[in-house]
Amino acid sequence: MQPSTKSYHLLNKTVKVNKQLDEKIIQGSLRKEVKSQKDFYQHFSSSMYAVCLRYSNTKEDAKDILQDGFIKVFGKLTQYTGKGSLEGWMKRIFINTALEHYRVNKVYQQQSDVEEAYSVAQSSQALEKITQKEILTVLNAMAPGYRTVLNLFIIEGYSHAEIAEMLGINEGTSKSQLSRARAIFIQTWNQLNEEKK
Repeated sequence: MQPSTKSYHLLNKTVKVNKQLDEKIIQGSLRKEVKSQKDFYQHFSSSMYAVCLRYSNTKEDAKDILQDGFIKVFGKLTQYTGKGSLEGWMKRIFINTALEHYRVNKVYQQQSDVEEAYSVAQSSQALEKITQKEILTVLNAMAPGYRTVLNLFIIEGYSHAEIAEMLGINEGTSKSQLSRARAIFIQTWNQLNEEKK
């Protein structure tokens, strides 16, 4: 069951938002009122933190990305047009913030060439039972380049062309990194399962 939505008129804009986030908080955030921004942050921080965790090496990095992302969201909130969900609009800002974080810190590096890419047969039964915590554990064990491409392609749904443009790499590199990332993900997942036994 989806939460009910309601349209609000916000500073000459009509925006559909979850009923839990009332008009007063959004309007206050648009006016840069600290209490409203705090409430806005509390409402969205856990879901945006989950996005940040998928793109970071450590929880500290994720917290830095989360903070930078909210600064950008509050700075650009007046630019939200109401097309699509507010949370979806914010998610894109957080993904771009995470990618920027790695470009600025030069963490992202090309990990392999097309020739190095290989495939591993997927164990669909094992992968069906994977928990969110286990996914994060496996993702955090991966090199940043692999993890980033895997997140962007599989979780966020970007094409290889879009990923290549976002990361400043060629499309073939994106494809090879995805292939290698899938193999590493499965290999790491299988190792975790063996350790549990």
